[in-house]
Amino acid sequence: MAVGGIGFGDRESTEGGELTGPNPTDRAKLGTKRHVLTDGRGVPLSVVLSGANLHDKWSLAATLDGVVLKRGRGVRRTRHCCLDKGYAFRDCEAAVRARGITPHIRQKGEPPLVGRVHGKPRRWVVERTNGWHNRFRALLIRWEVKARNYLALVYLASTLIAHQQSR
Repeated sequence: MAVGGIGFGDRESTEGGELTGPNPTDRAKLGTKRHVLTDGRGVPLSVVLSGANLHDKWSLAATLDGVVLKRGRGVRRTRHCCLDKGYAFRDCEAAVRARGITPHIRQKGEPPLVGRVHGKPRRWVVERTNGWHNRFRALLIRWEVKARNYLALVYLASTLIAHQQSR
């Protein structure tokens, strides 16, 4: 007779897997955040995973350094980076400036911008990319216990999104 946990199937885990944490908005269920850096069209340039309970600012440097597209002699860097109010901290601004990028960070207490800014839409591009990721059934609910398997699926979905946008 074997001793084991009751109610845990092959894909479920007592710990929830790597890079998970209690979600503060969903009754402390274990969850994962995808931190996505996109270009102006919404094509994912970098994806980093973290637990749902980790603040976004702690993954900013890893997301900026995780750009995988290479062009010509080196990594293709942007000159401007638009961030929401969740990144309105001095150390976030310093991390972006240290990489030679001009940060555009909405400050707390500032009224929200509606629609376009100087003729160019900003924040909805990232939200649209998150929606494209969620169309892949394997990404909407994380069933993988190992973080590297889930990250591989995210990279595959990002590749398909980039291919679709290049048409």
